[in-house]
Amino acid sequence: MDAFYASVEALDNPELRGKPLIVGGTGGRGVVAAASYEVRKYGVHSAMPMGEALRRCPHAICVPPRFDRYKAVSTAVFGVFHEYTPLVQGLSLDEAFLDVTESKAALGDGAAIAVAIKRKIVERTGVTASVGVAPNKLVAKIASDLRKPDGLVVVAAGDESTFLAPLPISRLWGVGEKTATVLAEYGVKTIGDLAALSPDLLVRRFGKHGASLGTRALGMDDDPVHEGDPAKSVGHETTFDVDSSDPEVIERTLLALSDGVAGRLRSAGVKASTIAVKIRDSSFRTITRQRTLREPTDLTEPIYRAALELARPQVRGIRVRLLGVTASNLGEREQLGLFADADPRRRKAIEAADAVRRRYGSKAVTRGRLVGAGLPAPFERDPRNPLDRRARGLPTENVDADPDAATGRDSLGDTDVDDIPPDDP
Repeated sequence: MDAFYASVEALDNPELRGKPLIVGGTGGRGVVAAASYEVRKYGVHSAMPMGEALRRCPHAICVPPRFDRYKAVSTAVFGVFHEYTPLVQGLSLDEAFLDVTESKAALGDGAAIAVAIKRKIVERTGVTASVGVAPNKLVAKIASDLRKPDGLVVVAAGDESTFLAPLPISRLWGVGEKTATVLAEYGVKTIGDLAALSPDLLVRRFGKHGASLGTRALGMDDDPVHEGDPAKSVGHETTFDVDSSDPEVIERTLLALSDGVAGRLRSAGVKASTIAVKIRDSSFRTITRQRTLREPTDLTEPIYRAALELARPQVRGIRVRLLGVTASNLGEREQLGLFADADPRRRKAIEAADAVRRRYGSKAVTRGRLVGAGLPAPFERDPRNPLDRRARGLPTENVDADPDAATGRDSLGDTDVDDIPPDDP
Protein backbone atom coordinates (compact mmCIF):
# COMPACT_ATOMS: atom_id res chain seq x y z
CA MET A 1 0.00 0.00 0.00
CA ASP A 2 1.10 3.58 -0.67
CA ALA A 3 1.96 5.54 2.51
CA PHE A 4 -0.83 3.52 4.07
CA TYR A 5 -1.60 5.27 7.35
CA ALA A 6 -1.18 8.72 5.78
CA SER A 7 -3.34 7.73 2.80
CA VAL A 8 -6.16 6.58 5.08
CA GLU A 9 -6.00 9.85 7.04
CA ALA A 10 -6.18 11.89 3.82
CA LEU A 11 -9.05 9.71 2.62
CA ASP A 12 -11.06 10.42 5.77
CA ASN A 13 -10.13 14.10 5.87
CA PRO A 14 -9.97 15.61 2.36
CA GLU A 15 -8.39 18.79 3.77
CA LEU A 16 -5.19 16.78 4.29
CA ARG A 17 -4.88 15.70 0.66
CA GLY A 18 -1.80 16.99 -1.13
CA LYS A 19 -0.28 18.36 2.08
CA PRO A 20 2.83 17.25 4.01
CA LEU A 21 1.33 14.81 6.49
CA ILE A 22 2.94 12.81 9.29
CA VAL A 23 1.18 10.08 11.26
CA GLY A 24 2.82 9.36 14.60
CA GLY A 25 3.48 10.62 18.10
CA THR A 26 2.53 14.27 18.43
CA GLY A 27 4.25 16.96 20.45
CA GLY A 28 7.71 16.25 19.04
CA ARG A 29 8.13 12.88 20.79
CA GLY A 30 7.83 9.35 19.48
CA VAL A 31 8.52 8.33 15.92
CA VAL A 32 7.02 8.73 12.47
CA ALA A 33 4.62 5.88 11.73
CA ALA A 34 3.87 7.05 8.19
CA ALA A 35 4.80 9.97 5.97
CA SER A 36 2.87 11.24 2.98
CA TYR A 37 4.74 11.61 -0.29
CA GLU A 38 4.49 15.39 0.04
CA VAL A 39 6.55 15.33 3.24
CA ARG A 40 9.03 12.68 2.06
CA LYS A 41 10.71 15.17 -0.27
CA TYR A 42 12.02 16.86 2.90
CA GLY A 43 13.76 13.63 3.92
CA VAL A 44 11.07 12.53 6.37
CA HIS A 45 10.52 8.77 6.54
CA SER A 46 9.01 6.07 8.72
CA ALA A 47 10.78 5.36 12.04
CA MET A 48 12.41 8.82 12.10
CA PRO A 49 12.19 10.58 15.49
CA MET A 50 9.33 13.05 15.38
CA GLY A 51 11.56 15.87 16.53
CA GLU A 52 13.90 15.35 13.58
CA ALA A 53 10.97 15.09 11.17
CA LEU A 54 9.57 18.41 12.35
CA ARG A 55 12.99 20.06 12.07
CA ARG A 56 13.14 18.97 8.45
CA CYS A 57 9.58 20.01 7.68
CA PRO A 58 8.30 22.46 10.33
CA HIS A 59 5.02 23.06 8.46
CA ALA A 60 4.09 19.37 8.37
CA ILE A 61 0.66 18.41 9.67
CA CYS A 62 0.90 15.79 12.44
CA VAL A 63 -1.95 13.47 13.38
CA PRO A 64 -1.98 10.61 15.91
CA PRO A 65 -2.45 7.09 14.53
CA ARG A 66 -5.89 5.45 14.49
CA PHE A 67 -5.05 1.77 14.42
CA ASP A 68 -8.61 0.51 14.48
CA ARG A 69 -9.32 2.40 11.27
CA TYR A 70 -6.14 1.12 9.59
CA LYS A 71 -7.00 -2.43 10.60
CA ALA A 72 -10.46 -2.10 9.07
CA VAL A 73 -9.03 -0.90 5.74
CA SER A 74 -6.34 -3.60 5.87
CA THR A 75 -8.99 -6.27 6.35
CA ALA A 76 -10.77 -5.05 3.22
CA VAL A 77 -7.50 -5.06 1.26
CA PHE A 78 -6.60 -8.59 2.33
CA GLY A 79 -10.13 -9.63 1.42
CA VAL A 80 -9.39 -8.54 -2.14
CA PHE A 81 -6.18 -10.58 -2.14
CA HIS A 82 -8.00 -13.74 -1.13
CA GLU A 83 -10.45 -13.34 -4.00
CA TYR A 84 -7.57 -14.03 -6.40
CA THR A 85 -5.52 -16.65 -4.56
CA PRO A 86 -5.48 -18.54 -1.26
CA LEU A 87 -1.68 -18.16 -1.12
CA VAL A 88 -1.32 -14.83 0.68
CA GLN A 89 1.67 -14.17 2.92
CA GLY A 90 0.97 -11.05 4.97
CA LEU A 91 3.99 -9.06 6.08
CA SER A 92 2.17 -6.24 7.87
CA LEU A 93 -1.11 -4.36 7.75
CA ASP A 94 -0.16 -2.91 4.37
CA GLU A 95 2.02 -5.44 2.56
CA ALA A 96 1.78 -9.02 1.31
CA PHE A 97 3.12 -11.54 -1.15
CA LEU A 98 0.63 -13.35 -3.40
CA ASP A 99 1.29 -16.49 -5.44
CA VAL A 100 -1.17 -16.42 -8.38
CA THR A 101 0.36 -19.28 -10.35
CA GLU A 102 -2.73 -21.46 -10.07
CA SER A 103 -5.05 -18.53 -10.82
CA LYS A 104 -3.72 -17.78 -14.29
CA ALA A 105 -6.00 -20.16 -16.18
CA ALA A 106 -9.14 -18.48 -14.87
CA LEU A 107 -8.01 -14.91 -14.20
CA GLY A 108 -5.17 -14.15 -16.61
CA ASP A 109 -1.44 -13.69 -16.15
CA GLY A 110 0.25 -11.91 -13.25
CA ALA A 111 0.06 -8.48 -14.86
CA ALA A 112 -3.67 -8.80 -15.57
CA ILE A 113 -4.35 -9.96 -12.02
CA ALA A 114 -2.26 -7.07 -10.63
CA VAL A 115 -4.31 -4.53 -12.60
CA ALA A 116 -7.55 -6.10 -11.36
CA ILE A 117 -6.36 -6.11 -7.74
CA LYS A 118 -5.25 -2.49 -7.89
CA ARG A 119 -8.59 -1.41 -9.33
CA LYS A 120 -10.62 -3.37 -6.81
CA ILE A 121 -8.62 -2.01 -3.85
CA VAL A 122 -9.41 1.55 -4.93
CA GLU A 123 -13.08 0.69 -5.42
CA ARG A 124 -13.37 -0.96 -2.01
CA THR A 125 -11.19 1.34 0.11
CA GLY A 126 -10.38 4.56 -1.76
CA VAL A 127 -6.61 4.16 -1.29
CA THR A 128 -4.01 2.95 -3.77
CA ALA A 129 -1.48 0.14 -3.91
CA SER A 130 1.73 -0.42 -5.85
CA VAL A 131 2.39 -3.89 -7.24
CA GLY A 132 5.46 -5.74 -8.43
CA VAL A 133 4.96 -8.81 -10.64
CA ALA A 134 7.88 -11.20 -11.03
CA PRO A 135 8.80 -14.90 -10.98
CA ASN A 136 9.92 -14.75 -7.32
CA LYS A 137 9.41 -12.84 -4.08
CA LEU A 138 12.75 -11.02 -4.11
CA VAL A 139 12.27 -9.39 -7.50
CA ALA A 140 8.54 -8.76 -6.98
CA LYS A 141 9.24 -6.91 -3.73
CA ILE A 142 11.90 -4.70 -5.29
CA ALA A 143 9.66 -4.03 -8.29
CA SER A 144 6.75 -2.98 -6.06
CA ASP A 145 8.82 -0.16 -4.54
CA LEU A 146 10.09 1.42 -7.76
CA ARG A 147 7.15 3.46 -9.05
CA LYS A 148 5.19 4.48 -5.97
CA PRO A 149 2.55 5.69 -5.59
CA ASP A 150 -0.01 3.69 -7.59
CA GLY A 151 2.74 1.86 -9.47
CA LEU A 152 2.87 -1.37 -11.45
CA VAL A 153 6.18 -2.95 -12.50
CA VAL A 154 6.29 -6.29 -14.33
CA VAL A 155 9.49 -8.34 -14.65
CA ALA A 156 9.30 -11.25 -17.09
CA ALA A 157 10.87 -14.62 -16.39
CA GLY A 158 14.48 -14.57 -17.53
CA ASP A 159 14.82 -10.81 -17.13
CA GLU A 160 15.47 -10.81 -13.37
CA SER A 161 19.21 -10.07 -13.42
CA THR A 162 18.86 -7.49 -16.22
CA PHE A 163 16.14 -5.71 -14.26
CA LEU A 164 18.18 -5.62 -11.05
CA ALA A 165 21.57 -4.74 -12.53
CA PRO A 166 21.25 -0.91 -12.74
CA LEU A 167 19.55 -0.51 -9.36
CA PRO A 168 21.54 0.84 -6.38
CA ILE A 169 22.92 -1.83 -4.08
CA SER A 170 20.77 -0.54 -1.22
CA ARG A 171 17.70 -1.98 -2.97
CA LEU A 172 18.86 -5.55 -2.40
CA TRP A 173 17.62 -7.56 0.58
CA GLY A 174 20.37 -8.14 3.12
CA VAL A 175 22.44 -5.08 2.21
CA GLY A 176 22.41 -2.61 5.07
CA GLU A 177 24.61 0.40 5.63
CA LYS A 178 27.57 -1.61 6.96
CA THR A 179 27.47 -4.19 4.18
CA ALA A 180 27.17 -1.45 1.56
CA THR A 181 30.25 0.27 3.02
CA VAL A 182 32.30 -2.92 2.75
CA LEU A 183 31.05 -3.61 -0.78
CA ALA A 184 32.06 -0.08 -1.80
CA GLU A 185 35.66 -1.10 -1.13
CA TYR A 186 35.25 -3.48 -4.07
CA GLY A 187 33.71 -0.80 -6.29
CA VAL A 188 30.16 -2.07 -5.84
CA LYS A 189 27.54 0.63 -6.33
CA THR A 190 24.81 -1.27 -8.17
CA ILE A 191 23.28 -4.72 -7.90
CA GLY A 192 24.92 -5.51 -11.23
CA ASP A 193 28.33 -4.66 -9.75
CA LEU A 194 27.69 -7.16 -6.98
CA ALA A 195 26.56 -9.84 -9.43
CA ALA A 196 29.86 -9.44 -11.28
CA LEU A 197 31.98 -10.23 -8.21
CA SER A 198 33.46 -13.69 -7.80
CA PRO A 199 31.33 -15.92 -5.55
CA ASP A 200 34.54 -17.09 -3.86
CA LEU A 201 35.42 -13.51 -2.94
CA LEU A 202 31.98 -12.92 -1.43
CA VAL A 203 32.20 -16.10 0.64
CA ARG A 204 35.68 -15.25 1.89
CA ARG A 205 34.57 -11.74 2.89
CA PHE A 206 31.05 -12.40 4.21
CA GLY A 207 30.82 -16.16 4.78
CA LYS A 208 27.47 -17.82 4.02
CA HIS A 209 25.86 -14.41 3.82
CA GLY A 210 28.17 -13.60 0.92
CA ALA A 211 26.97 -16.61 -1.07
CA SER A 212 23.38 -15.50 -0.48
CA LEU A 213 24.17 -11.95 -1.60
CA GLY A 214 25.64 -13.20 -4.85
CA THR A 215 22.58 -15.33 -5.56
CA ARG A 216 20.18 -12.49 -4.84
CA ALA A 217 22.13 -10.11 -7.06
CA LEU A 218 21.33 -12.46 -9.94
CA GLY A 219 17.64 -12.27 -9.10
CA MET A 220 17.40 -15.80 -7.76
CA ASP A 221 15.05 -16.62 -4.87
CA ASP A 222 13.43 -19.99 -4.26
CA ASP A 223 11.53 -19.05 -1.09
CA PRO A 224 7.85 -19.89 -1.69
CA VAL A 225 4.88 -17.76 -0.70
CA HIS A 226 3.65 -19.43 2.47
CA GLU A 227 0.76 -18.81 4.81
CA GLY A 228 2.93 -17.71 7.70
CA ASP A 229 5.43 -18.54 10.40
CA PRO A 230 4.73 -18.80 14.11
CA ALA A 231 5.28 -15.63 16.07
CA LYS A 232 8.86 -15.29 17.30
CA SER A 233 8.34 -12.58 19.88
CA VAL A 234 5.91 -10.18 21.51
CA GLY A 235 6.96 -6.84 22.90
CA HIS A 236 5.92 -3.36 23.99
CA GLU A 237 7.92 -0.14 24.03
CA THR A 238 7.14 3.45 24.91
CA THR A 239 8.77 6.85 24.46
CA PHE A 240 8.68 9.20 27.47
CA ASP A 241 7.15 12.65 27.05
CA VAL A 242 10.25 13.96 28.85
CA ASP A 243 13.57 12.09 29.07
CA SER A 244 13.93 10.68 32.58
CA SER A 245 16.64 9.46 34.92
CA ASP A 246 14.19 8.91 37.80
CA PRO A 247 14.53 5.25 38.95
CA GLU A 248 10.90 5.15 40.08
CA VAL A 249 9.64 6.30 36.67
CA ILE A 250 11.90 3.84 34.86
CA GLU A 251 10.94 0.92 37.11
CA ARG A 252 7.21 1.61 36.93
CA THR A 253 7.44 1.85 33.16
CA LEU A 254 9.25 -1.49 32.96
CA LEU A 255 6.54 -2.96 35.17
CA ALA A 256 3.76 -1.66 32.93
CA LEU A 257 5.50 -2.96 29.79
CA SER A 258 6.14 -6.35 31.41
CA ASP A 259 2.51 -6.56 32.49
CA GLY A 260 1.34 -5.91 28.94
CA VAL A 261 3.69 -8.54 27.48
CA ALA A 262 2.65 -11.13 30.06
CA GLY A 263 -1.02 -10.51 29.35
CA ARG A 264 -0.55 -11.13 25.64
CA LEU A 265 1.37 -14.33 26.35
CA ARG A 266 -1.41 -15.63 28.59
CA SER A 267 -4.16 -14.71 26.16
CA ALA A 268 -2.43 -16.77 23.46
CA GLY A 269 -1.66 -19.71 25.75
CA VAL A 270 2.13 -19.55 25.39
CA LYS A 271 5.13 -18.95 27.64
CA ALA A 272 8.42 -17.22 26.91
CA SER A 273 11.92 -18.36 27.81
CA THR A 274 13.86 -15.21 26.83
CA ILE A 275 13.36 -11.61 27.96
CA ALA A 276 14.96 -8.59 26.31
CA VAL A 277 15.03 -4.89 27.14
CA LYS A 278 15.58 -1.96 24.82
CA ILE A 279 16.85 1.36 26.14
CA ARG A 280 17.33 4.56 24.15
CA ASP A 281 18.93 7.56 25.82
CA SER A 282 18.59 11.28 25.16
CA SER A 283 21.35 11.14 22.54
CA PHE A 284 19.43 8.40 20.67
CA ARG A 285 21.99 5.73 21.58
CA THR A 286 20.15 2.40 21.75
CA ILE A 287 21.12 -0.47 24.05
CA THR A 288 19.59 -3.96 23.90
CA ARG A 289 20.16 -6.79 26.36
CA GLN A 290 18.52 -10.17 26.76
CA ARG A 291 18.52 -13.09 29.18
CA THR A 292 17.15 -16.64 29.10
CA LEU A 293 15.02 -17.58 32.09
CA ARG A 294 15.46 -20.77 34.08
CA GLU A 295 11.78 -21.59 33.56
CA PRO A 296 9.48 -20.33 30.78
CA THR A 297 6.80 -17.96 32.03
CA ASP A 298 3.69 -16.00 31.15
CA LEU A 299 3.59 -14.07 34.44
CA THR A 300 4.45 -10.43 35.00
CA GLU A 301 6.77 -10.87 38.00
CA PRO A 302 9.54 -13.00 36.43
CA ILE A 303 9.43 -10.94 33.23
CA TYR A 304 9.67 -7.73 35.25
CA ARG A 305 12.51 -9.06 37.43
CA ALA A 306 14.53 -10.03 34.37
CA ALA A 307 13.84 -6.70 32.67
CA LEU A 308 14.81 -4.78 35.79
CA GLU A 309 18.05 -6.70 36.25
CA LEU A 310 18.96 -6.15 32.59
CA ALA A 311 18.07 -2.46 32.61
CA ARG A 312 19.50 -1.25 35.92
CA PRO A 313 23.20 -1.35 34.97
CA GLN A 314 22.46 0.33 31.64
CA VAL A 315 20.36 3.28 32.86
CA ARG A 316 22.81 4.53 35.50
CA GLY A 317 23.95 8.05 34.72
CA ILE A 318 21.83 8.53 31.60
CA ARG A 319 18.52 10.15 30.73
CA VAL A 320 16.20 7.61 29.18
CA ARG A 321 14.06 8.48 26.16
CA LEU A 322 12.56 5.07 25.33
CA LEU A 323 12.08 1.73 27.09
CA GLY A 324 10.97 -1.59 25.65
CA VAL A 325 10.40 -5.13 26.92
CA THR A 326 10.19 -8.14 24.61
CA ALA A 327 9.54 -11.84 25.27
CA SER A 328 10.78 -14.45 22.80
CA ASN A 329 11.69 -18.13 22.52
CA LEU A 330 8.02 -19.00 22.77
CA GLY A 331 6.38 -22.35 23.38
CA GLU A 332 3.03 -23.84 24.26
CA ARG A 333 2.08 -23.44 27.92
CA GLU A 334 1.32 -27.14 28.33
CA GLN A 335 4.48 -28.31 26.58
CA LEU A 336 6.74 -26.06 28.63
CA GLY A 337 5.08 -26.52 32.01
CA LEU A 338 7.34 -29.10 33.64
CA PHE A 339 6.25 -28.00 37.08
CA ALA A 340 2.94 -26.65 38.34
CA ASP A 341 2.77 -22.99 39.28
CA ALA A 342 4.22 -22.43 42.74
CA ASP A 343 0.97 -20.82 43.93
CA PRO A 344 -2.15 -22.06 42.11
CA ARG A 345 -4.23 -19.48 43.93
CA ARG A 346 -2.17 -16.70 42.39
CA ARG A 347 -2.69 -18.22 38.95
CA LYS A 348 -6.45 -18.22 39.55
CA ALA A 349 -6.36 -14.60 40.68
CA ILE A 350 -4.41 -13.57 37.57
CA GLU A 351 -6.80 -15.43 35.29
CA ALA A 352 -9.76 -13.79 37.04
CA ALA A 353 -8.20 -10.36 36.49
CA ASP A 354 -7.63 -11.23 32.81
CA ALA A 355 -11.29 -12.16 32.49
CA VAL A 356 -12.35 -8.82 33.99
CA ARG A 357 -10.09 -6.92 31.57
CA ARG A 358 -11.46 -8.83 28.60
CA ARG A 359 -15.00 -7.92 29.61
CA TYR A 360 -14.60 -4.37 30.89
CA GLY A 361 -11.41 -3.12 29.25
CA SER A 362 -7.68 -3.08 29.95
CA LYS A 363 -7.99 -0.42 32.68
CA ALA A 364 -10.64 -2.26 34.70
CA VAL A 365 -7.94 -3.90 36.85
CA THR A 366 -4.46 -2.51 37.37
CA ARG A 367 -1.54 -2.90 39.75
CA GLY A 368 -1.40 -0.64 42.77
CA ARG A 369 2.06 0.64 41.86
CA LEU A 370 0.76 1.79 38.48
CA VAL A 371 -2.29 3.69 39.75
CA GLY A 372 -1.90 7.37 38.93
CA ALA A 373 1.44 6.77 37.25
CA GLY A 374 0.26 8.31 33.99
CA LEU A 375 1.77 5.47 31.97
CA PRO A 376 0.39 4.51 28.57
CA ALA A 377 -1.93 1.53 28.28
CA PRO A 378 -0.47 -1.58 26.64
CA PHE A 379 0.06 -1.14 22.93
CA GLU A 380 -2.53 -2.11 20.34
CA ARG A 381 -2.64 -5.80 19.63
CA ASP A 382 -1.52 -6.56 16.10
CA PRO A 383 -4.03 -8.37 13.86
CA ARG A 384 -1.15 -9.76 11.74
CA ASN A 385 0.65 -11.26 14.77
CA PRO A 386 -0.25 -14.96 15.12
CA LEU A 387 -0.30 -14.67 18.91
CA ASP A 388 -2.92 -11.94 18.91
CA ARG A 389 -4.97 -13.63 16.20
CA ARG A 390 -4.91 -16.85 18.19
CA ALA A 391 -6.04 -15.02 21.33
CA ARG A 392 -9.09 -13.81 19.41
CA GLY A 393 -9.85 -17.27 18.06
CA LEU A 394 -8.83 -16.35 14.50
CA PRO A 395 -6.68 -18.37 12.04
CA THR A 396 -2.98 -17.84 12.63
CA GLU A 397 -1.82 -17.91 9.02
CA ASN A 398 -0.37 -14.39 8.99
CA VAL A 399 3.15 -13.51 10.06
CA ASP A 400 4.26 -10.91 12.56
CA ALA A 401 4.06 -7.31 11.64
CA ASP A 402 7.39 -6.55 10.15
CA PRO A 403 9.54 -4.15 12.09
CA ASP A 404 11.26 -2.88 8.96
CA ALA A 405 10.01 0.65 9.47
CA ALA A 406 13.59 1.86 9.07
CA THR A 407 13.46 0.78 5.42
CA GLY A 408 10.56 3.10 4.75
CA ARG A 409 7.60 0.77 5.21
CA ASP A 410 4.51 2.26 6.77
CA SER A 411 4.34 -0.41 9.43
CA LEU A 412 5.11 -0.76 13.10
CA GLY A 413 6.32 -3.84 14.88
CA ASP A 414 7.81 -5.30 17.99
CA THR A 415 11.45 -5.18 18.96
CA ASP A 416 13.53 -7.59 16.88
CA VAL A 417 15.63 -9.62 19.32
CA ASP A 418 17.28 -11.97 16.85
CA ASP A 419 20.60 -10.10 16.88
CA ILE A 420 20.65 -8.86 20.47
CA PRO A 421 23.85 -9.93 22.24
CA PRO A 422 23.10 -11.99 25.35
CA ASP A 423 23.70 -10.31 28.68
CA ASP A 424 24.81 -13.51 30.40
CA PRO A 425 28.11 -15.21 29.42
